[in-house]
Amino acid sequence: MLLSQTLCLCLALAFTSAAPTLHDVMMADHDHDHHEDQAHHKANPDRCDGIEFDAIAPDEKGHTFFFKGDHLWNGFTGPAQVSSAFFKELDDHHHLGHVDAAFRMHNKEKPGDHDHIYFFLEDKVFSYYNHSLEKGYPKNIQLDFPGVPSHLDAAVECPKGECNSDSVLFFKGEEVYNYDIATQLVKKRQWAHLPNCTSAYRWLEQYYCFHGHNFTRFHPVSGEVNGVYPKDARHYFMSCPNFGHGGKAPKCSEVTLDAITSDDSGKTYAFTGQIYMRLDTHRDGKHTFPIARTWKELANGVDAVFSYSDKIYIIKGDQVYIYKSAAPFTLIEGYPKSLKEELGIEGPVNAAFVCAGHHIVHIIQGQKMQDIDLSATPRVVAREVPLPIAGIEAGMCGPDGVKVYVGSEYYHYESPRLLAFSKMSPEPKKITPDMMGCVE
Repeated sequence: MLLSQTLCLCLALAFTSAAPTLHDVMMADHDHDHHEDQAHHKANPDRCDGIEFDAIAPDEKGHTFFFKGDHLWNGFTGPAQVSSAFFKELDDHHHLGHVDAAFRMHNKEKPGDHDHIYFFLEDKVFSYYNHSLEKGYPKNIQLDFPGVPSHLDAAVECPKGECNSDSVLFFKGEEVYNYDIATQLVKKRQWAHLPNCTSAYRWLEQYYCFHGHNFTRFHPVSGEVNGVYPKDARHYFMSCPNFGHGGKAPKCSEVTLDAITSDDSGKTYAFTGQIYMRLDTHRDGKHTFPIARTWKELANGVDAVFSYSDKIYIIKGDQVYIYKSAAPFTLIEGYPKSLKEELGIEGPVNAAFVCAGHHIVHIIQGQKMQDIDLSATPRVVAREVPLPIAGIEAGMCGPDGVKVYVGSEYYHYESPRLLAFSKMSPEPKKITPDMMGCVE
């Protein structure tokens, strides 16, 4: 595998006589109160026992918290810790039994709300930023989210592009409430085929309903479920003995790419074998997924990929597949088409890339590069040049120039022109853990 399936980020808590003074007496009283306060906390639960989460939400830095009773887990590995150690006011106000629901707000148009974590307890809502309770909270849920009921089961954010508008999905029993952040309108619906969610989670543009120790992935607009579900969360969202479907992260010297591309919004995808990985999701970690899960028509890997005009072009053999460049990826009607019909060339293709704001796709076949104007009709090779490097397997053009990949190394050029006409190759650079999630 290109990298392991889990992200590890654990925080540890550390707790550190002379004649009695007033300060000593006050501290003794504080310690007594502290021990009494701790008495209501149950023993640390173990999520590998197969428990049902009360809520799941990431913070503004991308650390994901899994809540159960008065405990939480910080990340995909590590032991349970007392929730009030991270969000102390929850316990101050409610002598915490459990969080009903939680989500991270996605609303860049209102910086005062964006990236805040909202917690729902009975009929109250708490807003946190940087783990500090915002002034004026807690509030009644209706003041911040009119039309949304109390005693919720789950909640999850849904940004515009994945939902029809910036929204929040609230779950209570068999009811789903779609809350439009801008208009504050609520649409209630039922997704009878989806289990009742006790927590919900948006992760890498995918939506998950957790129920019992299982989860079901669903479409946030229709509630549609594709694939074989439910699945055991212990295989995917935590590190447990005798569970898991991935191996250890490979060594960086073993990593090779079949294709890599970045679209106009900055989403970067790397492909190898039958899997792909998002490279720009630093807040959610780097994780691999089957290519066919996102581009269902492509079950056997890809040869080259490039992005152009809000579309992603995927080349496999002598065919081109074009998808709308937004989740969920939809194959454009009439595709795939042959390379000859679409680009005016024969296969196979080793690599392809387009620079932002340009109309030229640079196609690499063997040790030559062909330039094709995507704005022209018909599309034909406008220029063909030999390359100073052999064995190129993937390439991408970004803000810092062009990178072409050969095995576990890459060459960096400031522009496609320098790649084509440089008489001397730059020193190759090695793929690093920061780039691909591999290990040294």
